[in-house]
Amino acid sequence: MAAKKNTPARTAEILRILDATYPNVECALHHTNAWELLVATILSAQCTDKRVNEVTPGLFKKYPTIRDFAGARQEVLAADIRSTGFFNNKAKSVIGAAKKILNDFDGEIPKTIEELVTVPGAARKTANVVLGTAFGITSGVVVDTHVQRIANRLGLTKNSDPVKIEQDLMKIIPRDHWILFSHQLIHFGRGICVARKPKCAECPLLGLCNSPDKTA
Repeated sequence: MAAKKNTPARTAEILRILDATYPNVECALHHTNAWELLVATILSAQCTDKRVNEVTPGLFKKYPTIRDFAGARQEVLAADIRSTGFFNNKAKSVIGAAKKILNDFDGEIPKTIEELVTVPGAARKTANVVLGTAFGITSGVVVDTHVQRIANRLGLTKNSDPVKIEQDLMKIIPRDHWILFSHQLIHFGRGICVARKPKCAECPLLGLCNSPDKTA
């Protein structure tokens, strides 16, 4: 069954319902500054935010500054973050990110998407998370697995590539909604519009959805 044809009015209604359901949602990754958020976001790849939040308090206590991370031995940092998965690659990215920020940006997290994506481990999704959450900069729409799944289920995109999905969403979602919209879909995807057996009977967007795997 094809998804309902999207219109500006339908998009506006989806946003209205999301605003009413998730009015004040924020990034689920615990952090106290932009650097900590960058590290947490790198660690969150292929890992749950819950697991990352269990690892980062001890991690940031052991490595309290960017310079501490830059001086870390990769095998030691990998062991520190082992439970987040893909720990060798993540350790390499975090150390590389620390060195890049110290050497090229005077120890400050860059505030443009063009600069931030040059930092190891910071592709568009990670860069959008940091810019949006830490600085309130609307550089784009964060497209993680939840946003990707729900955008397709709601017919907001027909693409599977995250970059193309982001481009589609940026065309139809008002810019002042980009940051909140991503947080809303992520929370919605964790609680209701889950990957397997979505809880459609509880869904506030049920009447606007015609996804083939709808369960109600």
